[in-house]
Amino acid sequence: MNEKIFKDRTKKLALRVIQLTETLPHTRAADVIAKQIIRSATSVGANYRAACRAKSTADMIIKLKIVEEESDETIYWLELLLESKSLQYSEVNEIMKEAEEVLAITVASIKTLRVRLPNRKS
Repeated sequence: MNEKIFKDRTKKLALRVIQLTETLPHTRAADVIAKQIIRSATSVGANYRAACRAKSTADMIIKLKIVEEESDETIYWLELLLESKSLQYSEVNEIMKEAEEVLAITVASIKTLRVRLPNRKS
């Protein structure tokens, strides 16, 4: 997947999460989760943009590891929204799939980049 397409996907993921949080009930728990998931979902795209500006392969891997962590955290918060019954599966399903795809693509990219590292340890 090329850089522009992935930048667009990560931005759309963040926007969809922001829109999703607007539909949450106004409870203490939902408010806390909303803040956390907005932070993690917007961080995915922001950190991917930073990775695209990396100064070396090693630097890019470090930045992509943050994308990996934030994608996984976004999935965690989506799971909590489901399991706490704050949202229905139908409301979260597509966003969850996209977050999982972003995570999988990021992990695959990290693996590919590690092969390119000079003096890598096997």
